[in-house]
Amino acid sequence: MPTVRLKYFSYHPAIWPRMIGEVTRDAKPGSLVQVLDKEGKPFGSAFWNPKAGMPLRVFAHGNEAVDESFFLGAIQRAASLRREVMKLDETTEAYRAIHADADQMPGLVADKFGNVMSLEITNLAAFQRLDAWVPALHEAFGTEKAHIRVDPDLARIEGIPSLTHHLSEKLRPLKIREHGATFQIDPSGGHKTGFFCDQRDNRKKFGELAAGRSVLDLCCYTGGFSVNAALAGAEDVTAVDLDENAIEVAKRNGNLNQKRIKFTHGDAFTWARTMIENGRKWDLVIADPPKFIHGKEDQLGHNKYHDLNKLALQLVKPGGLFVTCSCSGMLSPDEFEKIVVSASHRQDRRLQIFDRTGAGPDHPTLSNYPESRYLKLLWCRVIG
Repeated sequence: MPTVRLKYFSYHPAIWPRMIGEVTRDAKPGSLVQVLDKEGKPFGSAFWNPKAGMPLRVFAHGNEAVDESFFLGAIQRAASLRREVMKLDETTEAYRAIHADADQMPGLVADKFGNVMSLEITNLAAFQRLDAWVPALHEAFGTEKAHIRVDPDLARIEGIPSLTHHLSEKLRPLKIREHGATFQIDPSGGHKTGFFCDQRDNRKKFGELAAGRSVLDLCCYTGGFSVNAALAGAEDVTAVDLDENAIEVAKRNGNLNQKRIKFTHGDAFTWARTMIENGRKWDLVIADPPKFIHGKEDQLGHNKYHDLNKLALQLVKPGGLFVTCSCSGMLSPDEFEKIVVSASHRQDRRLQIFDRTGAGPDHPTLSNYPESRYLKLLWCRVIG
């Protein structure tokens, strides 16, 4: 088996080029390799790709080298966690089946939508193994069809030979049920895998706060929070998003659930400033923007979070409720909370934070990979 030797000790799954020492000649792009520590002793197993920004993706630690059957076992373990331990099939038709590194499957994110498995591929090694992995996923999760998505930028960086795969099917939008709500999902056309399963439990929780309240959903995407609020008996619901296609799907989701929701296509920042000038305020406001931070030194992303929260907070009635989200893995929970608190205090308002949540349990995090705790929500009452 090819080997890659580390210069420095690290249990982090993503290894930077400067941490890598000797590499045997038989290590090819996408190879399964044995990782050696700096003394040359067996340390773990990984995928190797010298073209990638992170050339080494370590998925297992220990003295024993693994073979390709390891991943078939990882798929079975992932299915057991979701279907036997969490019993997700009892409450939803949509959940995260494989959560990349956290399920010891680097480069693969897979969501189950009914009988469809929607895959997002982020490295060459995962793409090379789809012929074996996709049938194993269908068997483990009871799916029949697959849609496979590859980001063009990542394909170029990783050397992935094609944006399409022969096992990928062009699928029509489908409908799924989640905690009593119905949503339309487009695996072939939406963002990522077509639906954000990570917010499933937060959507339900949000709905439970909405009864009898006026609700504003900033960056609503396909209307997950809005629909749950309307179903729970919100007085009225207003939702805004910049993505015109997402708004059209959101409108269909409102109709599917027979609820009247005011969906608006517009930039959340500009729209919020207009509402502030008009003196509009709501009882319950949520801000769930796309990922703003793409690197550790991304100050512009920090500023965007501050500005959006500053604007959103001005749309909350005194004593009203505010929920704010970040899906940037490079932003720690503590840093995110500091940004939100700063945005509040600069307006001489205080936050009574009554809960902090994240992604659902089908999105596990690794103790040796803090960035995997990417989704963060603060649940607050606004004082003043």
